[in-house]
Amino acid sequence: MHFLLLLFLFPQDYSQRGFVETNAVVYPQKALNDSSSVVGEARIRYEGFYRPHNNFQFSGGVDIRTDTHHQTEREWRFDWKDRGRQRPLASLRRLSVQYRNGGLTLEAGKQFVRWGRTDILNPTDRFAPRDFLTVVDNEFLGITAVRGTYERGKNTVDVVWSPLMTPSRTPLLTQRWFVAPDGTPGDLSFERHFPKGSQTGVRWSYIGSIEASAAFFSGFSHEPTYGLVPGKLALRRTHPEERMVGGDVAVPLRWVSLKGEVAYTASPRNLNDETILYVVQLERQSGEWFFVGGYGGEVLTQSGVQFASFNPQRGMTRTILARAGYTIDVNRSLAFETAIRQNLDGAWMKAEYSQAFGQHWRVTTNVSLIRGKPFDFLGQYHRNSHGTINLKYSF
Repeated sequence: MHFLLLLFLFPQDYSQRGFVETNAVVYPQKALNDSSSVVGEARIRYEGFYRPHNNFQFSGGVDIRTDTHHQTEREWRFDWKDRGRQRPLASLRRLSVQYRNGGLTLEAGKQFVRWGRTDILNPTDRFAPRDFLTVVDNEFLGITAVRGTYERGKNTVDVVWSPLMTPSRTPLLTQRWFVAPDGTPGDLSFERHFPKGSQTGVRWSYIGSIEASAAFFSGFSHEPTYGLVPGKLALRRTHPEERMVGGDVAVPLRWVSLKGEVAYTASPRNLNDETILYVVQLERQSGEWFFVGGYGGEVLTQSGVQFASFNPQRGMTRTILARAGYTIDVNRSLAFETAIRQNLDGAWMKAEYSQAFGQHWRVTTNVSLIRGKPFDFLGQYHRNSHGTINLKYSF
């Protein structure tokens, strides 16, 4: 917080942005473990940027939020690590210092690290935990890391070191987005265990007539895995060690752009499955329309020994994925998104309309339809189709 106070002492080199928003979510159907039909949410986000020198920049941001469904904590505390089951009432979204000199960029602190080149699924994006309390409407979480990027000509090398793992936030046990694994006793308790140790990653990328990259990651899975606790009627939530080798490519063609991404992921102690995830997609811009369509696939090379896992990225494989958008005018836009399992066991479709009023206000409405069979990753949420209306004031 001292950093945010210092920012106000130097207004000539200081910029800011943020928003205040309210959100209402309506669920027409009751879930087996949740009869609530309307959820209200409110959030304030503030971000500031201070540049004392051409080579240095300090960045900071906070979120303050609440809701009617106890997805957010009721305890007043300032959260730094994003490791709680619920969303914190007040949290540090970002706090970092960045240094630039020629082709070298160094950044240290809480920040966002994104890898990959495809738009609908990113198998190589291992430094990017998410808030999955509402599985299909998720957002990224920042991580504590030191990142160095060196760019020379058409080549860039990105090196990341993170002293601790930031987990993805998973659905709450008593709410509609939590579905217990098959065979789980009703009175089973859960324990949480966070790994000790750091994470590292290296990514090389090339931008020329084509774009390509290769990446390596050594750390922990930010998606949890569940294993039985010996001698107890309990499941332990863990984040096993993980190694990833992968890459991506983008090739511009005459009518469309072709993109692909692949990642081989293994667990050194065989706790998680060993998999190859890949994405192939086409995209095209035509006037006010843009189209993205592709396929996410998975090859299971070896099964792990854990009881179950929560892994939305794998849950969206063996699936046809598509996204489209249309800009009506400078204030209005439409967007469509869908994921359909290749065997038709699950499907998710979303339609969104957004309209700005003046420079600061925007209203966004969307409808998500989810259908499928209970054993499918998408189909298990078939009672969670919903509509949303969002009112945002940006500054």
